Amino acid sequence: MKVTGKVVGVKGQVVEVEFLGEKPEVYEVLTGEGGVRVQVYSSSGKDVFFCLALTGVENAARGLKVTGMGQSLEVPVGKEVLGRVIDVFGEGVDGKGAVNSKLKWPIFRPVPGFGQISTKEEIWETGIKVIDLFSPLLKGGKMGLFGGAGVGKTLLLGEILHNVVKLKEKQVSVFAGVGERVREGHELYEELAKRQILESVALVFGPMGENAAIRFLTGLTGVTMAEYFRDEEGRDVLFFVDNIFRLAQAGSELATLMNTIPSEDGYQATLGSEMATFHERLVSTDKGVISTIEAIYVPSDDLLDQGVQSVFPYLDSVVTLSRSVYQAGRLPAVDILTSSSSVLNPGVVGQKHYEAAMAAQIMLKKAESLERMVSLVGEAELSAENQTLYKRSKKLKNYMTQNFFVAEEQTGRKGQYVPVGATIQDTGDIIAGKFDHVPDDKFLYIGSVSEIKT
Repeated sequence: MKVTGKVVGVKGQVVEVEFLGEKPEVYEVLTGEGGVRVQVYSSSGKDVFFCLALTGVENAARGLKVTGMGQSLEVPVGKEVLGRVIDVFGEGVDGKGAVNSKLKWPIFRPVPGFGQISTKEEIWETGIKVIDLFSPLLKGGKMGLFGGAGVGKTLLLGEILHNVVKLKEKQVSVFAGVGERVREGHELYEELAKRQILESVALVFGPMGENAAIRFLTGLTGVTMAEYFRDEEGRDVLFFVDNIFRLAQAGSELATLMNTIPSEDGYQATLGSEMATFHERLVSTDKGVISTIEAIYVPSDDLLDQGVQSVFPYLDSVVTLSRSVYQAGRLPAVDILTSSSSVLNPGVVGQKHYEAAMAAQIMLKKAESLERMVSLVGEAELSAENQTLYKRSKKLKNYMTQNFFVAEEQTGRKGQYVPVGATIQDTGDIIAGKFDHVPDDKFLYIGSVSEIKT
């Protein structure tokens, strides 16, 4: 049914519209003269609704009439979006013209029923040593890459995308760039094209230069595209998000414009439900699998920030990037002791993998307790047993460094894919002392210890 309203207020990217007759549906798109396009978001009072401005608000003035036809925002889905870069409206932004998809889906969709959700547990190998050993990626699960500014989140995300996408018949990837730099999106596009894997990846971008409403909806656009491949084509989908914190940030900006009373840390009171709306659609069903890998910016390197904490309940694997590890020159800059995975148990990864990971974490924890003593009196003052443990921990930390394919031009070193079996074997040998005679620096940026010439 057609509804008609009148603009009664404009505040930033939030437009207040009054409906004296028929009321619109939540998420309905309304259009007006001058190209004005808004989406109904929530109630503002009797007969008045808050709407998100999807286009510029230059022509949105008080008294402007807007109409809706009962439709929400829709995006193209299907094989036509593979190899393309689109925006939240489903329009191509890669210079290749329009996306000629016959089918469009609304970006707000229901969550799959409990009976549809698959509970199979299978590990997806990434070829990155530190992730495969300590925070394995669960097929159909969710992995979070946590880190502050400039510690390598996007680089790690790009490497996982490169390593896992193998142009298999059943597998596709969807990448949602939420509130990140245009430059990073362009570099990713060029890298995928150069590696000849762009044809199996769909990209949707809402960069930081866009208004808060567009950034807020970009993630759901990507989710909708992934759901189509899962439900209609039965594909295994890898869903990448960079950066999920920007979604929380965009929601906070919009909440401020709507005069919503803030909750913890100044974030919007609806933060929890917004994260649920996003994450609970990213599940595996009896039709197909969606595996999610998301980068999460950590403001001021504070993991206790409420925007960061709101993501934790939905993750199966947590990878924490550390500034101190980055400054020590070890890349990827993963803090092993604060990274974890719910699937790191013998029943899923196997007994040998589990024992190697636990032994490594125990040794690194003991070595960490010796750090202060070493910094004060030197390594030579440790007992013989502690000296041995401390040296092995340094070898292990150096061994967990790795050359990335997506960083070959920056580092000048060829990327390496290391099977998880080799990582488990090498880790066990280092802990057992088989390489005590080898200097620490020999373990930096190698694939397997078999590369070390002794």
